[in-house]
Amino acid sequence: MGLFSFLRREKQPAAAQNSVYEAIGGEPTVKAIANTFYDIMESDPMAAELLAIHPQPLTRIRHVFFLYLQMWMGGPNDFEKQFGHPRLRARHLPFTVTPALKAQWMYCMRKSMMTHVSDIQLANRVLDALDSLAEHMINQPDPN
Repeated sequence: MGLFSFLRREKQPAAAQNSVYEAIGGEPTVKAIANTFYDIMESDPMAAELLAIHPQPLTRIRHVFFLYLQMWMGGPNDFEKQFGHPRLRARHLPFTVTPALKAQWMYCMRKSMMTHVSDIQLANRVLDALDSLAEHMINQPDPN
């Protein structure tokens, strides 16, 4: 069973059960999603607060994010080989992550995903899973 098997609404024959990584287009598409995500963050005023909490330049984090997404979607596990278990919540605890920042993160991801994934149902299933993951990263309320 793949990472996203729980997202499938109906049973499929074993031969039809591909990883999200394969269904989405593999390495080229995942890399494009990661890079476009950061391109949007750097250029869209809607993500200005999100950009402000990221270390500059974004070159390294783009690559690390690509490796994470690749692994998370069921592709090669290069992230864990290089950095260990993701422990995402623990890795994000040193940073203030508010609902507003989560919304900016999802805004960038939604735009990137819709740019690169033509299967809208698949894109929405992945975005729903990412939204749940991003929700788990929130560690502070929005300031009043």
